[in-house]
Amino acid sequence: MAKSAPQDEPSVDSRVAYQGKIVNLRVDTVKLPGGKLGNREIVEHAQCVCVVPLDEGGNVVMVRQYRKPVEEFLLEIPAGGMDPGESPEGAAQRELQEETGYVAEELVHLSSFWTTPGFCTELMHAYVARGLRPGALTPDEDENIEVVRVPLSGAADLIRRGEIKDAKSIVSLLLVLDRP
Repeated sequence: MAKSAPQDEPSVDSRVAYQGKIVNLRVDTVKLPGGKLGNREIVEHAQCVCVVPLDEGGNVVMVRQYRKPVEEFLLEIPAGGMDPGESPEGAAQRELQEETGYVAEELVHLSSFWTTPGFCTELMHAYVARGLRPGALTPDEDENIEVVRVPLSGAADLIRRGEIKDAKSIVSLLLVLDRP
């Protein structure tokens, strides 16, 4: 028996249940394909950027930081939110400098992807950065970051061993490794 094509879920009502500094929680009542109503809890989050910074020695400049939601130190590529009116490229340069102290002479867009489309509106823009030169290290006041250099050639092994666990880093590193 052939399945029917998926259909959209038009909203018939929407309310903001929580409004925060970084995220909002919206609850939408939707009309399901069979005519019944259902609820969708949606985390509203601004667009973000992430950067795979490659130095002249073939290393990725990564950051290790504590992530409270998962109660772990994670090894990640630099990333962060876009300020209102800021371009993805501008945000990528800013986040790169804030978290690693480097500025890139070249930024190349790798891809844009939804981080968790089952419940969140966050769209991530991924870049590779080359031609790194020192700039000012200016982390946000609530960030406690250690800069770590990892050979790009070993990134896939770190992912397989579970030493790199966050989706944006995994996706972006694999995209760089896949580039000619």
